[in-house]
This record gives sequence, structure tokens and C-alpha cells, in this order.
Amino acid sequence: MQLPLFQGVSTEKITALVEKLPFHFLKYRNGEQIIAAGDACTHVKFIVSGRVKLDTPFPRLRINLHQTVSNPHVLAPEYLFGRDTVYPYTAVSEGTCGILQLLKSDYIKMITTDKVFLFNILNYLSSGTQRNLAYPLSIKDGSVVERLAILVDMLTMTGATDISLRYKQRDLCILLGTQRTTLMSMLEKLSEQDIVDYDSNTLTILDIDGLMQATE
Repeated sequence: MQLPLFQGVSTEKITALVEKLPFHFLKYRNGEQIIAAGDACTHVKFIVSGRVKLDTPFPRLRINLHQTVSNPHVLAPEYLFGRDTVYPYTAVSEGTCGILQLLKSDYIKMITTDKVFLFNILNYLSSGTQRNLAYPLSIKDGSVVERLAILVDMLTMTGATDISLRYKQRDLCILLGTQRTTLMSMLEKLSEQDIVDYDSNTLTILDIDGLMQATE
């Protein structure tokens, strides 16, 4: 009942659905692949135990994002519908992981049984759309560190940990609209504050809250 998209639904309703619909509970060992980038999004998948590492390529931005999410979390439900219905990332179990999945057609049946299910998915999709629309404008303004914070916040999931970006310095400079010397100076200052760690092509976020509050 704590899973995203299930919150607010009564125990009796969920129990009745579990009896009627084929919910599948899957176990993954450490390092097992759960999703491959480009797989068709045919199921809604929830993390019910453990942690999952996500690797997301952003070809247009020329960066790769790594992050870890844990239960309770839903994996890419926004790709169940719309123009692009393939997973944007590869998901791998970190340690033992439990996944609850439900076929898309069965999930559609489920959301027609109770308005709470319908409102949950609509709120999820609407919140994501509104959040992303605000970022393209914001990333052009403010200091370089503020633009970096906006970029990381835009790309990562709520509650994500072990966040890192892989890039070529030239591409990151273009993305943030800055010079290489300015970028390196900013990263060094953030490193001294134990907010990030970095090398020539990888940026690891050590303190996401610290990054969101950082100023130059």
C-alpha cells in the first residue's frame, strides 16, 4: 500500500485485485539485469525490496547518468503510454531485489476499478511533465553551479542515491554554457566542500542536498 500509484487505496480493494489480476513477484540476485534500455515497456514494475542501479544514456545531451533507487519505487510508468514506449535505461539489481510487475493491459483494468488508481497515475504523469517544462528555461539562468544543480535535479529521480554523470568535458561545458576553466574551478570548490568528487570524465554527487543549496 506504500507503493507509488497504490497509495490511498483500501486494503480490501487491493486484496480483491490481487485475487483477480496476475500480479507477479520476481526475485533478482545481485547484478542481474531487470530491464535493458530499449526494451518495450509492457509492464508496470515496482521495487518492493532492495535497490536497483539505473544507467541512462542521454544521446542528445552527450552524457550518461548513473543512479540508484530503492523501494518503494515505480520504474518508468510514463513509458507505458505515449509516443515512446521503451525503457530509457538499463536497470540492474544491487544485492537481492524484489520486483512486483503487472502487465500493461491488466494495469489498465486496475485503474478502471477505482478512481484513486486513476488519479494516482494522472498526478504522477502531470507532476513529471510540469517539473520538466520548468527546467529548460531555468538552466539558461543563474550561476554555473546553479545550472549544474538544475541539470542533476532534472535528470535524477526523487530519492535517488549514488548519482554520477559520465561526459566529455567539452560536452558538459556546452551543456552548462561555460568555459572549461570556469567548470574546473567550480568542481574544485564543490569537491573541497565534499559535495562532489570528479575526474576528467566522471562527476559523482556526494551530497545532493548540498549541491541544491550551493552557490558560487
